[in-house]
Amino acid sequence: MRKLKLQMQISLDGFVKADYGGTNFNWDNEVRSFSIDNLKNVDCILLGRNMSEGFLYWKEVAGNPKDSDYTFGKKVTDIPKIIFSKKLKTSKWDNASIVKGDIAEQIKILKKKKGKDIIVYGGYSFVSSLIQHQLIDEFYLLVNPFAVGSGEPIFKSLKKPLPLTLVKCKPFTCGTVLLHYEPKHNS
Repeated sequence: MRKLKLQMQISLDGFVKADYGGTNFNWDNEVRSFSIDNLKNVDCILLGRNMSEGFLYWKEVAGNPKDSDYTFGKKVTDIPKIIFSKKLKTSKWDNASIVKGDIAEQIKILKKKKGKDIIVYGGYSFVSSLIQHQLIDEFYLLVNPFAVGSGEPIFKSLKKPLPLTLVKCKPFTCGTVLLHYEPKHNS
C-alpha cells in the first residue's frame, strides 16, 4: 500500500502559519537536498485549494534552470497533483485533478491504488484534517530555530493523543532539525 508522507516546515513551538516578524523558514542546500531526496519514491502530491495556488511559485522556479531551487521546482512541477477543494472548478496546474469528495475516503482509495508514495506539504488546515483522520503514515517535520508564540498548529484538531515513533533526527547546518516520525501502531 502507498504511504502518505507529510513534509512541513514549522517553528520551534510548532506553528506553521504565524507572524514570523521578518524571520523566514530556513532553506539551504542541505534542506533542499533532503527535500529533493524525499521525492524519490513519490508519484503524487496532495494539495488543498489555498496551497495549490501558493505552490504555483514552483512552476516559475521550474522555468528557470539558473535558479538554485530549479531541481526541486522541476520535480514538484512534474509530479501529478490532486487538489482537494469544494470551491475550485479548474486548476492552473496542467497535471492536476480536483477532488471534491470526503477527504478521508478519497485518500484511503488513493493509498490502495498501485503506485509510489504520496506527499503533502500543506496548508495547515488541510494537513490538520489529514492528521485528525490519522491518514499520515510518515511525518517529516523541519523544525526551524525560532519560536513565534502564536499561529496555526497542524495538530490542533486531534481528538486524542497521537503517539509517534522517532525514525530519524537530523540537524542541518542552518539550524533546522529534521524530525522523521511514524505513528505508533497498536499491536
